[in-house]
Amino acid sequence: MGTFSPSLAIGPGCLNCGSAELSKLMAGTHHRTVQSIDRIDVGRRWLFGEIAHDVMKAPYQSRDLKTFAASRVSADQTEHLFTSTSLVEDEVRKLTTYLFRTEVGGEVKVLVGKISAKYVVNIEVSSLQLSRNDSLLLSWGIHRSDQDPKTKMVETPFIPRSLGSLALEVEFEAKEAPLYFSFLLKHPSDADSSISEIRSHRKTRFCVPVGFNPGCPAPLGLSFSSDGSMNFAIFSRNAKSLVLCLYDDTTLEKPALELDLDPYVNRSGDVWHASIDGAWNFVSYGYRCKGDGEGFQVERVLLDPYAKIVGSSIPNQHESGLLLKYLGRLCKEPAFDWGGDVRPNLPMERLAVYRLNVMRFTEHKSSNLPADVAGTFLGVTDKLQHLKDLGINAMLLEPIFTFDEQKGPYFPCQFFSPTNLYGPSNASVFAINSMKEMVKKLHANGIEVFLEVVFTATAEGGALQGIDDASYYYGNKVKELGAKNAMNCNYFIVQQMILDSLRYWVTEFHVDGFCFINASFLLRGFHGEYLSRPPLVEAIAFDPLLSKTKIIADCWDPHEMVSKEIHFPHWKKWAEMNTNFCADVRNFLRGEGAISDLATRLCGSGDIFSDGRGPAFSFNFVAKNFGLTLVDLVSFSMTELALESSWNCGEEGPTTKPAVLERRLKQIRNFLFILFVSLGVPVLNMGDECGQSSGGSPSYGSRKLFDWNALTTGFSIQILRFISFLSLIRSRRSDLLQKRNFLKEENIVWHGSNGSPPGWENPSCKFLAMTLKADKPESESSSEASEVMGDLFIAFNAAKHSESVILPSPPEGMAWHRLVDTALPFPGFFSANGTPVLEQMVGLVTYEMKSHSCALFEARLQRTPLSIEL
Repeated sequence: MGTFSPSLAIGPGCLNCGSAELSKLMAGTHHRTVQSIDRIDVGRRWLFGEIAHDVMKAPYQSRDLKTFAASRVSADQTEHLFTSTSLVEDEVRKLTTYLFRTEVGGEVKVLVGKISAKYVVNIEVSSLQLSRNDSLLLSWGIHRSDQDPKTKMVETPFIPRSLGSLALEVEFEAKEAPLYFSFLLKHPSDADSSISEIRSHRKTRFCVPVGFNPGCPAPLGLSFSSDGSMNFAIFSRNAKSLVLCLYDDTTLEKPALELDLDPYVNRSGDVWHASIDGAWNFVSYGYRCKGDGEGFQVERVLLDPYAKIVGSSIPNQHESGLLLKYLGRLCKEPAFDWGGDVRPNLPMERLAVYRLNVMRFTEHKSSNLPADVAGTFLGVTDKLQHLKDLGINAMLLEPIFTFDEQKGPYFPCQFFSPTNLYGPSNASVFAINSMKEMVKKLHANGIEVFLEVVFTATAEGGALQGIDDASYYYGNKVKELGAKNAMNCNYFIVQQMILDSLRYWVTEFHVDGFCFINASFLLRGFHGEYLSRPPLVEAIAFDPLLSKTKIIADCWDPHEMVSKEIHFPHWKKWAEMNTNFCADVRNFLRGEGAISDLATRLCGSGDIFSDGRGPAFSFNFVAKNFGLTLVDLVSFSMTELALESSWNCGEEGPTTKPAVLERRLKQIRNFLFILFVSLGVPVLNMGDECGQSSGGSPSYGSRKLFDWNALTTGFSIQILRFISFLSLIRSRRSDLLQKRNFLKEENIVWHGSNGSPPGWENPSCKFLAMTLKADKPESESSSEASEVMGDLFIAFNAAKHSESVILPSPPEGMAWHRLVDTALPFPGFFSANGTPVLEQMVGLVTYEMKSHSCALFEARLQRTPLSIEL
């Protein structure tokens, strides 16, 4: 007998299964009982009958079957693959053997196999001390409900074989499976005419599964074998029993078939598993978990955490319609041709990121997309040119996992499937392929794709609750975390699930990186304590596959709507969303921040990233998809928005005052300017380029759909062009503005106004300037003279008054050209060719900067104009 999972003890066993409700069963079952003495030896003496006796023939009517197997199997079982060489031409597949002991001694061996379109169950009885072997009967039935233990069973006599053994076969049409075959033995008493029943040594009925097998504990989730069978595997350490629910109609709440998984046969360690041959009539599946601990609700059908294709949600009546129920789809992932796809593999310091929500980006009617494309992955693909116009080379998608549709994408229900909402016609298979098409198209245009992911908490219902809360969630172990549906990320099974999910998105969807929302929570241990070396964070950093992607920590908490500052362990692999950059830039531009803080952010936030990483690991932003939008940041500053560090520029909310509007426009330009000239990776937020407002509301739910008509307004036109210009400048001057390492001390000089040193210790000082010195080329041949890059002089004035700026002397043979002055009117406030700044006297160049403005100057060879196409 072959080997099998170590957790299944080899040896005689028994089953404990309730009696059958045969009135429902036999009306819909077509079977044949076969008895024969002459047998064909195929492998382990599988029996084929030569003399058939039809016991009952009835049409198979109902597919609304429920197989509640109250079985408790401890059986010696193996699987073999055989091909008949006898007169019978059928192929015997997946022969499974079960060995039981009876309560009176002796053994019962049951072999279950598939022959073409039929299942055959062979029962062999040996070593029974009976006076009359010829009178032994098999009382059997199929379990689809154990509600009526008094139902009459079918009785069939055994046929004696050599050496005192008895045998009997029963056949079933394949379409009737999966099912449980339950039986006991009956024998007339010698003393009187009564009939005695022989059960297992545990005093229970014998029971074996037909049409489904023990399966394998790996891989977790749904997998397919070469013979067409499907393997189900799910982790649940604390469940006492588990039911596999199969649906033949996605619109029905109740499953068509329910199979109890036996803890002796269908469990290896803490993983429950089963393999089904004939489940192709079913379209979706889920689980019911039964247990004694908190969180188990046997009436709820739960989604497989590893489901790769998730069906659309249906109301869960057991939860009074408040929760939606998702089910895994019983189908293979659609094929996709990745031929020709090449990952851009951009260096981190060269990135320019655009964050967007897939649905909100193109769902507005102004996108002029067909109804089945608007708000989907294909809609993003259709608007690719907009990203290119901005100079973007990386797209950061808000969470795309299946999520709680009432609370939003930051409350996921599952981690392996894109939400159907983002696919054409809200179809799961279409969502998968359309996302892959989007990624492939973006890659072809040199744009990388990053995903925001939330692994630290799930939706309040419809997620992993009820499978094994004690393993997946903190629950009552940590009171302040239990109410947040907080996941125990560093517990081994949750860690494995997260790693499997990340690898899946990289391998199957060719994703280039991940931004981990609420990343500070990834540092929590089993009891909620903070770990200095959290296993999950370290595993991601050193994973052979994941370490090659961009991995970004974002400590924003979607529950508390705040970012949490923490020293994040990085192993020189992890980048971070720099909330300090956002706070310090906002404070400086509203006239309340220290210039030393601004200087730190301009140079790549050395206070955070000088520990072995560098400025390229700083993902900088001035506005996000939570909190105030960029235009609201300069339009609202009411008391309730104190945490936003915003400034309304003189009047709260909408206004028609020219002076206020001009100041707001300058501030928006200033925010964008600082974002792009600072070392690090600039991150833009969807809608900020067209002045999208949420009316001063910082909540995520207040964000509106992207209005494509807004791109035609004068404001949007100039901001769009300005962003494109800044992207080009940043790329052209990558020697100074796209640095993987920090600038050397000799490459940067700080200035105050009027040529004086900066007022570092003066809290009232609102002006700062710096010269970024370009490295001298090793060769100064005349052929390369025209390509020499000069120094950059960058100035920032947050004061309410103008400042007179004395520019330092440019390198020999060069002169200063103004490229940006955010105080000038459009279109003259930026210029690729630059405007020469004339000397007031020999060696002296001064420039007056208006209040609330920024300026950029570049030293260029005096005889060489520069032409750049925008």
